[in-house]
Amino acid sequence: MTDTKLNYRRYEDGDHAPRPWQEEIFYGDESHKCPTYVHRTPPCQASCPSGHDVRGWLSITRGIDKPVGEDTPWQEYAFERMVSSNPFPSIMGRVCPAPCQDGCNRNEVEEFVGINAVEQYVGDWALENKMGLAKPGKDTGKKVAIIGGGCAGLAAAYFLRLKGHACTIFEEYKALGGMMVFGIPGYRTPRDILEGEVQRILDMGVEVKLDTRVGTDVKVEDLEKEYDSIFWAIGAQTGKPLPIPGAEAPNCVDGMSFLRAFNEDRLQHLDGRVLVVGAGDTAMDVAAVARRIGHIVTENEKDRPDNVILGHTVHDVAEAARRQGAEVWVVYRRPIDKAPATKHELDSCIMEGVEIHESLVPLEVIRNDDGRATALRVAPVDWSGGEMKVEEDKAFDIECSLIVGATGQAGDFTGIEDFDNGWGLMDADAVYQVPNKKGHFVGGDVIKPHLLTTAIGQASIAVDGIDRYLQGENPKSRPKVDVHHFSLLNELRVQDLEPETYDHVPTMQTDSSKFAIHNYEDRSAVEIVSHDKLFLGHFGYTPMHRRKEAKISSKEVLGNFNERFSSLSEQDAIDEAERCMSCGMCFECDNCVIYCPQDAIFRVKKDQKAMGRYVDTDYTKCIGCHICEDVCPAGYIDMGLGE
Repeated sequence: MTDTKLNYRRYEDGDHAPRPWQEEIFYGDESHKCPTYVHRTPPCQASCPSGHDVRGWLSITRGIDKPVGEDTPWQEYAFERMVSSNPFPSIMGRVCPAPCQDGCNRNEVEEFVGINAVEQYVGDWALENKMGLAKPGKDTGKKVAIIGGGCAGLAAAYFLRLKGHACTIFEEYKALGGMMVFGIPGYRTPRDILEGEVQRILDMGVEVKLDTRVGTDVKVEDLEKEYDSIFWAIGAQTGKPLPIPGAEAPNCVDGMSFLRAFNEDRLQHLDGRVLVVGAGDTAMDVAAVARRIGHIVTENEKDRPDNVILGHTVHDVAEAARRQGAEVWVVYRRPIDKAPATKHELDSCIMEGVEIHESLVPLEVIRNDDGRATALRVAPVDWSGGEMKVEEDKAFDIECSLIVGATGQAGDFTGIEDFDNGWGLMDADAVYQVPNKKGHFVGGDVIKPHLLTTAIGQASIAVDGIDRYLQGENPKSRPKVDVHHFSLLNELRVQDLEPETYDHVPTMQTDSSKFAIHNYEDRSAVEIVSHDKLFLGHFGYTPMHRRKEAKISSKEVLGNFNERFSSLSEQDAIDEAERCMSCGMCFECDNCVIYCPQDAIFRVKKDQKAMGRYVDTDYTKCIGCHICEDVCPAGYIDMGLGE
């Protein structure tokens, strides 16, 4: 990649047109405006469904925001900032497709910051050093029932305990984790890592009832009597059948059942060609697992994969010794470049030997006299006109031994049918209350299957709503930019710089008073800082520090359950964090101090310094020349004071 995007000047040649005079109000080289320091939300955080303070913990990693105690490792401080919004940094650093990186303004320079790589490093460090979560809040005497022990349910338990509410998780299976355990392959979510991050939440005093299904083992009415509120996090762990004739064949299964059978160590091998219908992340996981477990020539009916997936039997582990590479095809109705799967997962599957057959729409499952699927009838699709045009006259059959549909998911509403919205999911309002169900809240895939980090973000907002509900309040409206915002006041408290209490008497010279935060405006709840607010010329071309990735070829994939990514070293994590442009927040580059022609901008005293409070302005010297605003790389300075 070249550095052709870099521009070391604010303006281009020939760019003589002034910006709107009403904004600038220049008189020669002066104006009545003076700089004010404005905090905005960075696009990485705005793109993160859990609202991670990404910029905050990257600032800690790079050493700008330092812990108070000299003996406190920076990793501990960064971990505390991470888990304030997401209690699974080690897992998320591995499996999250990182929409934060897609939104990163660094893409305008060369490429995004490796946010998930730094997150994985800090998360792993915290586990290795046995870091716990914050202590529960003061006991409120309120109890909340959490239905489902997956990502959303566990996150809700964490946020509820922080607020001092007691909670009980009701989980119908024998283990917690939901999709993290039963849906995502174990080589992507290592079990020791997952168990460590789950245990930290349970250590906060969370009660758990396993093998307990609400709706059959426990009635909803009984929970409503015993608990003050209910949070639904049942997920969408039931795959939807293919909507075509013949899909009821026993060897035509759904992707969720396939992955559960594998993750429970019941499915050890396949037989014959496997067709995976769909091209989302679940489809990629199914295809990758199928390539890894391989196939053997089936000799006994009980060993057929569908009998294992449907729960009728379990494979003998010893049989795995006879495995050979499985032939796995992905069949997708659109061009593969339109696939919803994460590009990296798709590319990895192709490298590992999965065949992609695009622009093919399934028409029918062809079955033999025993009712078993022997082929999938498909037809080419012409997308040249921008719409789906099925060419049924060109239909043909693809022979196979197993068809795995990965085209949709739904929740299991057995015994709780009243909560089903008719689509196998649950409805929710803007603050994740269940409509017409007082005291009931919901989050996660049961609303709409999406990312793990989405479930965490929904749980956080829902818990805020539950907290207000338990206090007898209506859950209030949320901010326009709804994330875990950096708070300068909290930062000052951490650094023992909290403003003094205002005595509410008339006061002169308030600009030097100690009871307020001066010369600062927080717009983070309503504004996201875009790249055109930054001075990109400040940033040199710096390639990403990448995690080492195991490139698994089609010849090496069989039986390979090693992790693809190795964690960064400490120095690489620090160096990668240095690439962050700290959009919307000062990162102490000194540009404004150096370039101010009046020496009006100065560094605050060291004992008064905190993140976001590195410089100040002497307004008796400032002439409003706007230079500080022009050279601020982070877009933290606005010429607004004096309006």
